[in-house]
Amino acid sequence: MNKLVHYFVPLWISIAFLVAIPAPFILISLFVRRESKNTQAKSAFLIIVFFFILYLSYIAVASYCDWFNEVSFPPRVLLLTTFPYAIFLFMVVGNTEIYKTILKNAALDNLVELHLFRLIGIFFILLALHQALPKPFAFIAGIGDMLTAISSIFVAKAIQNKKRYAKKLTFYWNIFGIIDILFTAIAANFLTKISIDTGAMGVDSLAFFPFCIIPAFAPPTIVFLHWGIFQKLKNFSA
Repeated sequence: MNKLVHYFVPLWISIAFLVAIPAPFILISLFVRRESKNTQAKSAFLIIVFFFILYLSYIAVASYCDWFNEVSFPPRVLLLTTFPYAIFLFMVVGNTEIYKTILKNAALDNLVELHLFRLIGIFFILLALHQALPKPFAFIAGIGDMLTAISSIFVAKAIQNKKRYAKKLTFYWNIFGIIDILFTAIAANFLTKISIDTGAMGVDSLAFFPFCIIPAFAPPTIVFLHWGIFQKLKNFSA
């Protein structure tokens, strides 16, 4: 069994990541609590908090047991977390009445602002600067994430201020955001294949704890949030 390459990552980067990574889970949980407050979906907050704790525990245990630490295509971290989680979001969560109720009552600007957590994309760049990720991949993915996060503030403001261009701006911002995350996911798989075939640097660092939380959680969650925004835009008028 071929093992992945465990590139050196300074301890301070790992600690900083562990401090920052709760942000998306907290933001999404608070969003659900706020948007379900005046609906029949009041249990949604407790459900999502319980699920996040369970899922993060599973990721940590799987990483500790070296379940992701094997050269394969697609990477085992995707097979054991990302793909099942994506299926769960789109096939199960997306079809529940709780989700539909929350999405219906949620303000579009609040959905957009959730993407602030993508500032965590800076860790792609930090890992690349310390030779733990391929630089072209990391810089494109990291900068794309941060641009999406920062621009979400202005998009949300346009919606709140009922600007004429708010709907179009949100649509194009949403397109950019989803292209960015899809590029990151596809490029990571492409680099994995090249790494297996040629021995070049791949994205092995993203299969080790704590950074394995990124592929296990981010792509399905972000695409799911963008999908929700597209649904809201259908009936939105500034």
